[in-house]
Amino acid sequence: MTTSGLTIALDGMGGDHGPETIIGGAELASIRHPQVRFLIFGDEAVMRPVLEKFPRVAAVSEIIHTDVAISMDELPSQALRRGRRTSSMWQAIDAVKAGRAQVAVSAGNTGALMAMAKVILKTMPNVERPALAALWPTMRGECVVLDLGATIGPGAIQLVQFAVMGEAFARIIFGLERPTVGLLNIGQEEVKGTEQVKEAAQILRTADLNVDFYGFVEGDDIAKGTTDVVVTDGYTGNIALKTAEGTVRLIVEFLRGALNSSLMSRLGYLLAQGAFKALSKKLDPRSSNGAVFLGLNGLVVKSHGGTDAQGFAYAIDVAVDVAAADLVQKIMADLDPLDGLKLSNGKSAEQSTTDESEAALS
Repeated sequence: MTTSGLTIALDGMGGDHGPETIIGGAELASIRHPQVRFLIFGDEAVMRPVLEKFPRVAAVSEIIHTDVAISMDELPSQALRRGRRTSSMWQAIDAVKAGRAQVAVSAGNTGALMAMAKVILKTMPNVERPALAALWPTMRGECVVLDLGATIGPGAIQLVQFAVMGEAFARIIFGLERPTVGLLNIGQEEVKGTEQVKEAAQILRTADLNVDFYGFVEGDDIAKGTTDVVVTDGYTGNIALKTAEGTVRLIVEFLRGALNSSLMSRLGYLLAQGAFKALSKKLDPRSSNGAVFLGLNGLVVKSHGGTDAQGFAYAIDVAVDVAAADLVQKIMADLDPLDGLKLSNGKSAEQSTTDESEAALS
């Protein structure tokens, strides 16, 4: 589909900074995507005065009042019990299921968002658990990295599922015919790594999955852009992401200190101001904000909870791109070859999803 007629559901109460950031980000995104409309879920008494300050997005938005806001520190099980059907997060995702919106965006609690999305939208056939995928800047351009925190401790088959979904995502987003896929490990030798990682690599090498498997990659290969897709577990992926963001901030602070250290340094900055601005833009973590839950029967984009309006606008950009690309149907088609693979718990993906959803709500 195109952006014409596209509606995005926003969790207006999610994130560290609340409606000011969410609605301010939608205002910035509206400049780039004037045809997009927004359904904004949350406390109307809080959001209405904020929306009135942003006339552009107000003209293309509808506020839907909800009574509950999920806090950033709630356990997923608590969030499901307290916020089921009545929270801004639940209602935003449910709008996608009902067809009122094509994609939902939230800066809220990642665990709660994943749990609610999984209960409401369910996982695709041949997918045991969703993966959080994002675009990562590299020396070659960008790569897809997943999982970034949705699934802790996945089994070998789940890692294979992530590889297939990440490959499809990269092919659609980057326009590549055969993206290369690497499995993150502590070394490139076949004897290294956990049993799950080694087993996943063996499956990717031998199974007929139409995936161009490069092999093992190490942490520095992400920045090098060695492969178009990097697959890892959510624990490792989230640590890698936060480490990269912290390193960028460290570099920026070192650079700022060096440029202000002397008169000659400040003069040098003035002479190369354009280059430094371009570098600053490349190093800005906000420009990579917005991760997509892959493997769901619907589109949900997770924004960093601590971002500002500019960062949230980038997450909306991602939402527009994946909705326009018809991502769900294309990934579902790529998952068909997984029919013959057993899941790590010996159940079908559909049964595993049902069991976990019922457990979360009990």
